[in-house]
Amino acid sequence: MKLHYRNIAAILLTGIWLNVSEFFRNEVLLKSYWVNHYQTLGMKFPSEPLNGMVWVVWGFLYASALFTISRKFSLIQTALLSWLVGFVLMWVVAWNLNVLPMSILVYAVPLSLLEVFVASYICIASAKLER
Repeated sequence: MKLHYRNIAAILLTGIWLNVSEFFRNEVLLKSYWVNHYQTLGMKFPSEPLNGMVWVVWGFLYASALFTISRKFSLIQTALLSWLVGFVLMWVVAWNLNVLPMSILVYAVPLSLLEVFVASYICIASAKLER
């Protein structure tokens, strides 16, 4: 798969969307859940700038993977497969490490589905522009 200007732009736009969405969900809407859960574990919630930068890298890597998946599957298939790989597997790991506040899932599941659907739409729409 050749990376053309529009493909790079789609990955960048998707990465920006994912990072803004993640920041809003975890730092604005759900931060108190994370902080309280970590306090009950006797830990400090990691929110230093370096930690934030790692999440930004995650967002752009995820955007790249989502873009690649979008070239083989439909919008719904891309969204669901990407959501499973990006979020569900991450939540399983976080739950296994006992650092996932389960109470956030009632908010995180629908918001993450919306996040991935929009990201998938960006990627699928960019493919239509290529034609």
